[in-house]
Amino acid sequence: MKRDHVAIVGGGFSGTLLAVNLLRHDGPRATLIERRQHTARGVAYSAAHPDHLLNVRAENMSALPDDPEHFVRWLEEHRPGVGGFVPRLVYGDYLDDLLAETMRESPGRLEVLCAEVEDVVPGTRGVTLSLANGETLAADSAVLAPGNLPPHTPAGLAPAALPSGSYVTDPWHGDILSGLGADDTLLVLGTGLTMVDIALLADARGFAGKVVALSRHGLVPRAHVRGVPATRRSERPAPTASAMIAALRERATKVDWRAAVDELRPYTQGLWRAMDVAERQRFLRHLRPWWDVHRHRLAPSVAKKIEAMRADGRLTILAGKVTGAEPDGDGIRLSYRPRHADAEETLHVRRIVNGTGPQGDLTATHEPLLANLRDRGLLRADPLRIGIDVDQDARAIAADGASSDRLTVIGPMTRGAFWEIVAVPDIRRQAWSVARRLSNAQWVEGEGL
Repeated sequence: MKRDHVAIVGGGFSGTLLAVNLLRHDGPRATLIERRQHTARGVAYSAAHPDHLLNVRAENMSALPDDPEHFVRWLEEHRPGVGGFVPRLVYGDYLDDLLAETMRESPGRLEVLCAEVEDVVPGTRGVTLSLANGETLAADSAVLAPGNLPPHTPAGLAPAALPSGSYVTDPWHGDILSGLGADDTLLVLGTGLTMVDIALLADARGFAGKVVALSRHGLVPRAHVRGVPATRRSERPAPTASAMIAALRERATKVDWRAAVDELRPYTQGLWRAMDVAERQRFLRHLRPWWDVHRHRLAPSVAKKIEAMRADGRLTILAGKVTGAEPDGDGIRLSYRPRHADAEETLHVRRIVNGTGPQGDLTATHEPLLANLRDRGLLRADPLRIGIDVDQDARAIAADGASSDRLTVIGPMTRGAFWEIVAVPDIRRQAWSVARRLSNAQWVEGEGL
């Protein structure tokens, strides 16, 4: 298919990288559409606090797969002396500069538009995008880069029945510490990376109360350690959840467990694709919590801060399941069942913040664009309901099972097909590959991966 114009809906990390790579591949002109005022940064690099660090060292954070030293060189020029685990806000500046530089080098080929897309209508010759302001935009094809959907409200909670302001659905919008004092408890649902960000924010803002984090398993992300030598596997494990974990345990007896996890990186997407739906469900149900805390690790300095907060009693980690919540004065009386226990326990908290992390159930979203495309059968949820169903080229799969040449999806919402598609190294490779396809440049080699 010949493409002269590609519309990219979503100007966060994934959409920005796709636009950059389209220009670098001398592909079609593009329009990058973002409803917020800022492109390139997305939530991860715009809503961060200065204490929020990248979870990957700078040398592995180049946005360009064919130029692995690009970010390190940018730091040397623009932030000399900054290295290791860099603040996320600095990485946002890097992405801003990358987009601006690419546009300067390819004048007139990329337009950045601040607007909200409410619908995409494919036709025989292309697609028509309907904007919230009533205008339309024509293109040969559209790429959706929606980022992550907000977390779902966990079972056992009815936010409408709780005092106003006592439940925060999305930790990245609004001041989650407003009005809280030294006698208050802030409860975070979830004990993963989002919880870590919330705890760091509370620490940086001098919150004198207590932070309590609750999840079913009570698992906290592990820390990176300096000086762990990289190793390499000689073969891929069998494509089952049990075989993968067995292989990790066996390797961890011979090398550091971090190296054992990291050396699976080249195989993870292939392992996931080779699993049938039942095997993927087994992985998500039984192994995902342990995988997440070992795979997505913390910068050493961040891990030390979290440990210090726990040692001081400012942060408490609980393992259990929420069973109910009801108003209690100006706060909430939360009931939960501790892990491996039969009896319920209660907590009085001033505010609950949903830190369970991004979700991807397309059937439950109220995002206008995604809901419209879903309701018309142009998009469907993947079998696991953790994202949007796509084929191996990231083309959207419609309700009738047909892949679309007009509609592509990239970024974390394609996790159902690829699983490992939430970190920079994976998204940059996907953006590169999709840009090659849209530019009819599949012959380009040297991906640098």
